[in-house]
Amino acid sequence: MGTKYICCIFFMLIVWVANGQNTIIKGVVNDSITGEALPYVSVLLKGTTIGSTTDLDGQFSISTSSKVRILQFSYLGYAEKEIRITPGRTNNLKIELAPSSITLSEVVVKGGKDKYKKKDNPAVAFVKNAIERRESNDPRNHDYFRYDQYEKMVFAMNDFQPKPKKPDGKVGKFDFLVDFVDTLEIGTTVLPVSEREKVSSVYFRKNPKSEKRLVKGAKSAGIDEIFSRDGIQQFLDEVFREVNIFQNDIPLFLNRFVSPLSTMGPNFYKYYLLDTLEINNQKCVDLGFVPFNSETFGFTGHLYITLDSTYFVQRVKLNVPKKINLNFVGGMTIEQTFDRAEDGTRIITKDDINVDFKLSQKSKGMYARRLNIYSNQAFSPPEDASIFQESAPVITDKEAFRRPEDFWEINRPEEAGKRKQHTVEALMAKLRSVPIFYITEKVVSILVSGYIATNKDPMKSKFEFGPMNTAISGNAIEGARFRVGGTTTTAFSKNLFLDGYVAYGTKDEKVKYDAIVEYSFNEKKEYRKEFPVHSIRAEYKYDINQLGQQYMYTNQDNIFLAWKRQRDTRATYLRNAELTYYSEHYNGLAYGAVFRNKKEYATEYSAFDRIGPDNQITPVKSYSMTEMEFKFRYAPNEKFYQTRNYRYPITLDAPVFTVSHVTALKGVLGSSYTYNRTDVGIQKRFWFSAFGYVDIIGKAGKVWDKVPYPLLIIPNANLSYTVQPESYTCMNAMEFLNDEYASWDVTYFMNGALLNRLPLVKKLKWREVFSFRGLYGHLSEKNNPANGGGEGLYLFPAGSYAMSSTPYMEVGVGVENIFKFLRLDYVWRLNYKDHPGIQTRGVRFSMHLTF
Repeated sequence: MGTKYICCIFFMLIVWVANGQNTIIKGVVNDSITGEALPYVSVLLKGTTIGSTTDLDGQFSISTSSKVRILQFSYLGYAEKEIRITPGRTNNLKIELAPSSITLSEVVVKGGKDKYKKKDNPAVAFVKNAIERRESNDPRNHDYFRYDQYEKMVFAMNDFQPKPKKPDGKVGKFDFLVDFVDTLEIGTTVLPVSEREKVSSVYFRKNPKSEKRLVKGAKSAGIDEIFSRDGIQQFLDEVFREVNIFQNDIPLFLNRFVSPLSTMGPNFYKYYLLDTLEINNQKCVDLGFVPFNSETFGFTGHLYITLDSTYFVQRVKLNVPKKINLNFVGGMTIEQTFDRAEDGTRIITKDDINVDFKLSQKSKGMYARRLNIYSNQAFSPPEDASIFQESAPVITDKEAFRRPEDFWEINRPEEAGKRKQHTVEALMAKLRSVPIFYITEKVVSILVSGYIATNKDPMKSKFEFGPMNTAISGNAIEGARFRVGGTTTTAFSKNLFLDGYVAYGTKDEKVKYDAIVEYSFNEKKEYRKEFPVHSIRAEYKYDINQLGQQYMYTNQDNIFLAWKRQRDTRATYLRNAELTYYSEHYNGLAYGAVFRNKKEYATEYSAFDRIGPDNQITPVKSYSMTEMEFKFRYAPNEKFYQTRNYRYPITLDAPVFTVSHVTALKGVLGSSYTYNRTDVGIQKRFWFSAFGYVDIIGKAGKVWDKVPYPLLIIPNANLSYTVQPESYTCMNAMEFLNDEYASWDVTYFMNGALLNRLPLVKKLKWREVFSFRGLYGHLSEKNNPANGGGEGLYLFPAGSYAMSSTPYMEVGVGVENIFKFLRLDYVWRLNYKDHPGIQTRGVRFSMHLTF
């Protein structure tokens, strides 16, 4: 899906990191028990002030001319360690620090690598008590709960070292970058290229349950400006979800991680009682944990839990295991702190995520930080209770994106750091003054959006040409197809939109076209199709109609779909006029009505041979229909990345229900037939924690009247070599014709649960995909021209069949994450193999990036 390649484009834009520097002393520091990398370890040459601290990966490097031979390592909760080094040479070190031995509940716990046992393990008993009490101090147990939240998100080029100035004194194109370099607390230099800040207030009500977020201020600047502002925010909100360790699964990086406080935690993690220490004047236990299988989606880290009957979690520190099957994440640390209210309620005060993104192990990659600071928590009703009457879950103040700097000075907490003199906004202005960067940004913008602006400033462009992936394509009927089109933007009008295209085929020598006029009752920010839609639209279109081929998330004339496994001749010409009203609501409810008049023209490939009273066959050039269609959709909590023409699902956790009905009466406004068709559908993703997830799609429908084959139910056949959702890989177009059906599509993504356990293979980080889809169809006697009673029907084209009592079925076994972007499926059909001209098995592929 679209969100899976956003990361790739983002990285390609900003990872142009400078060459590294040589070191004399370098290495990595790990926990001797859990094996996890230890960040922020103090590394010091004994008796000097020369030293460093480890980064998020536990790595460090020191360059020095000192002759001192002893290197000291110290870290809270671990025994100090000294290592002898050799001066004047490069020292590559691998250091293991042992947790301090402690006594807890009369049980001595010592560092070491003894065989782990769950039975009679005091650490397991301890964490079970914490798990049992995890819900007791939830702030959402109160009738009301409110708090203020400051969020800052920064992306930066990691370990950035500016190139030295040229000896001849000439100024380089990017010499100004040195003015924007920042230094992290651990000593690493970075170049911030994207920065986002947001200030909001959150209001929760228990009964009736409602949660609203009021965004008071928001600002963003950086490379990601080429993306949809709301779309990328939606994407980042899912990738960097606020972590709640008190639930079983933690959504992060569009995956599900097993929480160390999950009910299945004792069967997924090894737990260790490491140390006792004081946090906020409260004696706490340092509970270490690591997954049994380091390739699975879990964490390593520490829980700091009070030594009393409440088992209150004071602090959390999470890391991802080094060998985890997670792409592009070289290291991650999550730190959370909690306060205890007077009544014992747990109140989070900080949620801090630091991530190193890397395209490869050798690249320096990107540094990312998402910091949340929470304040002003209260359990009283809001002063203005009308906030709960708002339909939108997120209400953005009209002035939110225009706040002056003094607003941010007041609302930016100290921990977020002071405003830098050289900002990301200034950096982007400087970069865009360099022609090579300006041109590159424009090209990438076109690749991402698919449209070419007609103004140098895209924000002022009133018309855009596109989508560019349809400019040239081809098929068996049209031959080479050339298309030019475009759309107006919100710079033209925030309510009125014009859209359309003109296309020409070199083989059929016909001109096709489409014209759309849409009025939105909501003012749009970026796109006419952005959520929520509440509009009335008129469309007039003439184009080919590829029977039995539908593409859910792309155009049918997309150039990348032109390569097909067989000739796609099953098509007609369709002239279609529609008037549509559609309305979407924040609660997930959507409904609409379409008034449609269409005329479909036969071709030599899809002839309309009508059966007469005496079984005489009369060719018909066309038929006409005037229809009303009613649509209903319910998708609560749906998350998607919005582009100009499509919505790509980010998550499918919530169910999606759809119902539609089409009706027409013969003789009314030129309708050739009485027609009624009903369709229902449901879609849902089911997560199995560490064992991946299953996507299930079920649909059913029925045509209630006697109609010719173009108006029957034609299953969606995938003639391309790509993996396409909701389509049948080994089915021919129009191979089956039905007037009632029930279909299923089940795909299981195991996230490497099997392959991660195979020696050598697990190093490839491949992930398993299993699919099973099928369709039960039935054609009633009244719609079957072969039964002798088909007067008024059209003869079925050669190669079209009615199904027997056995459903059509196909299965697939695949591997994704090959080279981190390729998925290969081997698919074969299980039945109806006697049909001529079919493909019973084959390999399909798709290219997408995922974490």
